[in-house]
Amino acid sequence: MSKLVESLQLNKILDVPELKELLSTYAYDQELFDSALKIREKYYGRKIFIRGLIEISNFCKNDCYYCGIRCSNKQAKRFRLDVDDVLNCCQQGYPLGFRTFVLQGGEDPQWDDKKVCQVVDAIKTEYPDCAVTLSLGEKSRDSYQAYFDAGADRYLLRHETANEDHYRHLHPANMSLEVRKQCLWDLKEIGYAVGSGIMVGSPEQSLDNIIEDISFLQELNPDMIGIGPYLRHKDTPFRDCKDGDLDLTLRLLALFRHMFPQVLLPSTTALGTIHPKGREMGILAGANVVMPNISPEDAAANYQLYDNIKHTGAESGSGLNDLKARMAAIGFEIVQDRGDKANVQSED
Repeated sequence: MSKLVESLQLNKILDVPELKELLSTYAYDQELFDSALKIREKYYGRKIFIRGLIEISNFCKNDCYYCGIRCSNKQAKRFRLDVDDVLNCCQQGYPLGFRTFVLQGGEDPQWDDKKVCQVVDAIKTEYPDCAVTLSLGEKSRDSYQAYFDAGADRYLLRHETANEDHYRHLHPANMSLEVRKQCLWDLKEIGYAVGSGIMVGSPEQSLDNIIEDISFLQELNPDMIGIGPYLRHKDTPFRDCKDGDLDLTLRLLALFRHMFPQVLLPSTTALGTIHPKGREMGILAGANVVMPNISPEDAAANYQLYDNIKHTGAESGSGLNDLKARMAAIGFEIVQDRGDKANVQSED
C-alpha cells in the first residue's frame, strides 16, 4: 500500500500537499476505494440504505446562478405538492420498504412553517418507525426548532463552498455564506442529524476551494455528506460551463469515508446522471445510501436542478427491484431500515 493511503487510514486526514496529490491523480484510486470499502464494511457491512425522496415544490425565492429552479428561470414548469400529496407518496413508499422520507424543495414561501410542521407531524404519526429528513434550504433558527419539535429527524443543507469569493461567484448579492454556515450550526445545536456537502467541479471551483471545504466539514463533523458532480442547466447563466469531474467526486467520497468512518454518504442522483453506472461507482468508492425518487411523476419530471437528470425510480415495486438487482450485482444489499448513522466506537 502507498504511504499516502496508509497515512490516511492511520490519521483520517492528510496535510494539504498530500490531499492535493491524492485528489489530482489516478495513481491511488483503486487502493483508496478498496480501503474506503473496508471502512464502510466495518460499520455498515454490505448494507445500502434507501431514502424515499419526495420533491414538494420547485418554486424558489432564490436566484442561485447554477440552479434550474432559480426564481428568474421563466422556462421552468412550476409545481407545488400539498400535504395530502406528500402523505400519498409515503403511503405508496412504505409498503416498498422505505423507512426514511426526504422532503426536498426550493425555498417556497407557500410551504410555510405551519405547513411543514403539519406534514412532518402527519408522517411521524402515521409512520412512527420512519425517519423524516428535510431539505428546504435556509430558515430561521425558530423555524428549524419548530420542525424538530414536530418530529423532523434530519436536515440536509449543502454549504456548497466554504470560500467567500467562490460563494459570490455562485450566488446573488442578497445571499450570504455566513448565513448558510450559521444555519448548519443552528441545526446541529438543535439536535438534528445534519448533512452538508458540495458540488464537485462547480464553476470557478479550484482545488484550493475543495481543500477549504474539507477543512470546514472537519469542523462541522456532519452526520451526512452529500456530494455529487456539478451538472449544468441550459436556462442558467452557467449554461456553457463544463460539467463536474466524476473521478474527483469518487475520490472525495472515498476520502470522506476515511475522514468520517461512520458518516452516511449518498451515491447521488448526479452520479447516476453523469455516468450510467455512476451510482454503483459511488457505492464502490465508499457510499452507503441511495435516494430513489418517490415523487409524483409530473413533479419529478419538473424538479430539474440540472439538465437530463436521471432519477433512481422507485414509483413501483419493479423500479425498486431493478435498483436492488443493480446493487446485488456489485455485492451489496438494499435493506429495509431507517438507516441511522452507526453509533459504534472505533477500535482504533
